Amino acid sequence: MKKIDKELVPLSQEDILRSYFARIKDFPVLTFEEEQDLSRRISKGDQVACQKLIESNLKLVVKIAKSYMCPDVPLMDLIQEGNIGLLKAVKKFDYRKNVRFSTYASWWIKQSITRALSNKRRSIRLPHRKEDALRKIQKTYLDLSQDFMREPSIEEIAGRIRMKSHEVQDILNLSGTVVSLDSEMHEDSCNLHDLLEDYTYSPESVFMKKIMREDTVRSLKRLFEKERKVLMYRFAFLGGKRYTLKKISSKLSISPETVRQIEIRALRKLKEQAPELLDYVYN
Repeated sequence: MKKIDKELVPLSQEDILRSYFARIKDFPVLTFEEEQDLSRRISKGDQVACQKLIESNLKLVVKIAKSYMCPDVPLMDLIQEGNIGLLKAVKKFDYRKNVRFSTYASWWIKQSITRALSNKRRSIRLPHRKEDALRKIQKTYLDLSQDFMREPSIEEIAGRIRMKSHEVQDILNLSGTVVSLDSEMHEDSCNLHDLLEDYTYSPESVFMKKIMREDTVRSLKRLFEKERKVLMYRFAFLGGKRYTLKKISSKLSISPETVRQIEIRALRKLKEQAPELLDYVYN
């Protein structure tokens, strides 16, 4: 009988995972000081430092990927998507923020995995903005169901998330209906409640919102004073509610149409001069 060459036998998912885990298990976890030093070196173009920071956080990607495990997507695929998010985090991390890299990277890793899952699970791919809106609608549905002890209406959901009722309905029509928390998912009596991630408190999301605000405010400094003021009033950077064009015109002693033109010009400048802000937003 002809002997089979073992090198030609394809590896199973278990073998691939076992090999990958064995390869990354010896990469050391870095201290805060080591992360800071590597980040300084990366900012100067040190590729060796970049590789070391990536390798030391591969186990973090595995940990996060395991929390998104599902029957229809192999764990190795989730890890690969998470690694893409890790690469983005390494490129964007700023040691001057004075925080642990894992806190910063977790947001990018989760974003990359959730985007990949939303794309792979649909026969017709939804734009990322609609996927983001869908997650918000689903979460609001579950929150209102608990508050009212009944199924909330489309109008109630739309009111809570400040969307128009027809927009909520259109997104639900594209994605399928919202299901009950008690819906059984598998034969072992596992239900949707057991699989949903808890969004009540997410340290990395809180941190990313803080970083996003800081980066945005810093980018606003590139604008002329009047352009900066208009955007800060329009998007509530000064706290409170967003100002209307009329209210801003009264504040700055200019016409509402002038305010509108300044806003358009300022946003165009930000898009050209601070493209890094787009990374915080789903395309």
